[in-house]
Amino acid sequence: MSQYQDNIAHGEHAHEGGMDKKAIWRVFGVLLALTCLEFLIALGFVHHWQILAKGALVNTIYIVLTLVKAYYIVAFFMHLKFEKSSFIVTVSIVFIFIIYFIVLMLVEGGFLAGAFQEHQLFPNK
Repeated sequence: MSQYQDNIAHGEHAHEGGMDKKAIWRVFGVLLALTCLEFLIALGFVHHWQILAKGALVNTIYIVLTLVKAYYIVAFFMHLKFEKSSFIVTVSIVFIFIIYFIVLMLVEGGFLAGAFQEHQLFPNK
């Protein structure tokens, strides 16, 4: 019976050890720094100083910074980093399929929009 109680006590302490106050503040600092960097790029480099022009480079920078922020949020605040690897793989595969289906819908929607505008039965008025 004591082995069962030791396992329960060990499980409770192992879960609490994942994120302490110092780790939460560190993740908060990283997220705050990334957000400040995004604002600096958007308001400073693009609009005020005009060092960077709007376009593919700025969009790529925003996408990369947003993906890094999403990783920190999912990994630490949603506790996915502390889960078993099989669960992480399962969640990742589902996420990849969702992104894949969104891209497919956008591609098909773009094709259909172009096809309907050029077709004689559906004149664009």
